[in-house]
Amino acid sequence: MIITATEFKAKCLELMDTVNRTGEVLQITKRGKVVAELHAPDEKKIYGPGFAKGEFTIIGDIMAPYDVEWEAMRDDATVEPRKIGD
Repeated sequence: MIITATEFKAKCLELMDTVNRTGEVLQITKRGKVVAELHAPDEKKIYGPGFAKGEFTIIGDIMAPYDVEWEAMRDDATVEPRKIGD
């Protein structure tokens, strides 16, 4: 379906519901040229807590001490001020 930006502005909420329900892609035009497309979200994509569950494997103990001391962890560590871009 193709509609003008003016029509989309007037019927935005109704059109979003229609696209979500039907899965049809809505093309929005401005001065006769397509400037945007509205489509329903991919049902397979889940965002939020747990979205990547089972996608990664932890090998070993990620909290175990490493045999190299980090400079930032030393008691005598200092940070020299510097200008941004130096």
